[in-house]
Amino acid sequence: MKGLYFQQSSTDEEITFVFQEKEDLPVTEDNFVKLQVKACALSQINTKLLAEMKMKKDLFPVGREIAGIVLDGILPLDSEDPGLCEVVRVHEHYLVHKPEKVTWTEAAGSIWDGVRAYTALHYLSHLSPGKSVLIMDGASAFGTIAIQLAHHRGAKVISTACSLEDKQCLERFRPPIARVIDVSNGKVHVAESCLEETGGLGVDIVLDAGVRLYSKDDEPAVKLQLLPHKHDIITLLGVGGHWVTTEENLQLDPPDSHCLFLKGATLAFLNDEVWNLSNVQQGKYLCILKDVMEKLSTGVFRPQLDEPIPLYEAKVSMEAVQKNQGRKKQVVQF
Repeated sequence: MKGLYFQQSSTDEEITFVFQEKEDLPVTEDNFVKLQVKACALSQINTKLLAEMKMKKDLFPVGREIAGIVLDGILPLDSEDPGLCEVVRVHEHYLVHKPEKVTWTEAAGSIWDGVRAYTALHYLSHLSPGKSVLIMDGASAFGTIAIQLAHHRGAKVISTACSLEDKQCLERFRPPIARVIDVSNGKVHVAESCLEETGGLGVDIVLDAGVRLYSKDDEPAVKLQLLPHKHDIITLLGVGGHWVTTEENLQLDPPDSHCLFLKGATLAFLNDEVWNLSNVQQGKYLCILKDVMEKLSTGVFRPQLDEPIPLYEAKVSMEAVQKNQGRKKQVVQF
C-alpha cells in the first residue's frame, strides 16, 4: 500500500514529493481506529514550522484533511500516516462524524479552511451581527469559506480581488458582498476604499492574506501589487477593531503600536496548526470540527473545489499546491 510523502531534504526551489510503500500497521493502541480513506484534500506544508518543531524526519506524510468510512477529520501534525493512502490509523479524538448529505470530497475539501475561518472569525476576532469585516483575497478557497461564515453571522463583508476572474467570482456571492476592491492593477488604495465604505469609521475586523512590511524597493514585484502595506491595515482598522494576520513575521514599529493603542485595537496571529500543537484545547477543537461539518450539511458553506483527481495525479497536484498555484481546493478521490 503506497502513500505520498514530502522529502524534507529538498529545497524550497526544488520541492520533492515521492510515493513510498507503507506498512499496514495493526491497531494495537487504545482509542485508535483504522479509517478507509475516500477523499483527501491537499494543502501547503509549512516547512518552517516543521523545522521549528524539530520534526526532522526525512519523509513527512502528505495529506491530513481526510474523509472516509465512517468518520472524517484532520490528522495531527505528528501523524505517521499520510492521508493520501487507502487506509490510515488515527486516534478517535481527531475525528468527527460526517453528515449523510455531505459528500466525501466536500468534507475533505472544506474542513481545513472551515477550521481556519472559524478560528479567525469566532475565537480571534469575536465576530457578531452588524460588524464590518475586510477579508483579503476573498476568491481563494479559504476566503470563500470565510466570507460565507461572516455572512452567516450577520456581518457586512468587504473583500479584495486579485484578478478580473476573482472580481467576477466575488460579485456573484449571495448575499452580496458590500464592496469588492479590485487590487489587480495596483492602483486602488485599499484603506481609502474601506474608509469610504464605512463612512470614515474603519472596519471592525480585518483578515489579511499577508501584508507588505517594507518599502517598494525591498519587496518583490508580485507582493507589491497584490498585498496592502501594514500601514494601510492599521489606517483602515476601526476603534476597538481586530486585525487577524497570516503574516508570521509581522514587524510593527513603535508608531504602529502607538496607533493601535490609540484605537484600542487588537492583533492576533492565525496559526493553522494551533489546535494541534496542544491538547489543552481539544474540546474546543472538536466542537469546531463538528460545527464545520454541520454548516457544510446545511449549506452555510459551499466550498470552492476543483475537479477531484485520482491518486496517481496527487504528486503533480501537490507540487502545484506547495507552490501556491491554482485558486480552487484540490481533492484526491479514492
